[in-house]
Amino acid sequence: MRLLLSALAALAGLVGSLAAPLPASAQQAPIPVRIGVIPVIGAAPIFVARGEGWLKEAGLEPTFTTFESGPNMIQALASGTIDIYVAGVAPLAVARTKGIDVRVVAATAIEEMVFVAGPKLAPYFASAPSKADAFKAFKAKEGRAARLATQPAGSVPNTTLQHWLWQVAKADKADAEVVPMGIDATQQAVLAGAMDGASIREPALTIVQTRNPAIKLIATGGEMFPNQPGTVVAVYGKFADKNPAAVDALVKALVKSTDLLKTDPAKAAPHVEQALGKGITDVATIQKAISSPAAKFVADPRTIIEATKALQTYQVSIGTLDKEAPTDGLFDAKPYEKAVKP
Repeated sequence: MRLLLSALAALAGLVGSLAAPLPASAQQAPIPVRIGVIPVIGAAPIFVARGEGWLKEAGLEPTFTTFESGPNMIQALASGTIDIYVAGVAPLAVARTKGIDVRVVAATAIEEMVFVAGPKLAPYFASAPSKADAFKAFKAKEGRAARLATQPAGSVPNTTLQHWLWQVAKADKADAEVVPMGIDATQQAVLAGAMDGASIREPALTIVQTRNPAIKLIATGGEMFPNQPGTVVAVYGKFADKNPAAVDALVKALVKSTDLLKTDPAKAAPHVEQALGKGITDVATIQKAISSPAAKFVADPRTIIEATKALQTYQVSIGTLDKEAPTDGLFDAKPYEKAVKP
């Protein structure tokens, strides 16, 4: 009888162990996810989530592809070659009007874009009574309009630069020339003096001012476009529908990353430097960029809905958008709401 009871107890233990839930990693294989990203500080939450292992905990196996601008990345979304978009919000509403199902599930940063003037242009802002007068004085002295670098038409950098020039600074269009180019090219052009100014964001702001202190910050993101919507995390519809739990876990990881960036930049910086450094900068520079006035991290996608509508209205007025695209369906706040629910 004693042997029978022992055998039954062992059998019960075995059944119990089989019934117990398996660790997440053992329940299913990691979900491959292709992430397109622009190499800026605004994208830092996704890099921190990877570095801290939170994407892996979310059951995701990410691969990253770098792009020069949001409009370029839209083509990759349309062709189905990326699942997650980490870039400016401006091109996304337009993409939806063209039948591309993409949903913003998290913001990452606001008021990223700032305006800097190079060594030749900067002194005019120090002496002129207004920013418009600075551009006018530059043209009178140099015999040409100031050449200002930014990203392609339709992008957030391009839109915010034009908004600042024509609506805020009220510069004469004959006094400033907007020149579209890639992010890396913009940084190099300002440093080389090939451009007189530029709309840039971190870490470019910290890098160019460290290398040449004569490059001056002239306008902050809030001055250029109040509550300027910046980088977001958007998910391709097919991926979201197939992997809803993974999307929820992704957003939860992004919320944790945003908190870390705001509370402990020193811990977050190495993860961001690994993604953005490319051997041209160091952790100290990245940490400084994370703490910059041009780095305002937010995760709640609802915080940028109204600003996104305002951005579109302005894009229509300058002809980079035919008509305002409805934002209904563009923002999906449910994963964020789940992530912050007590």
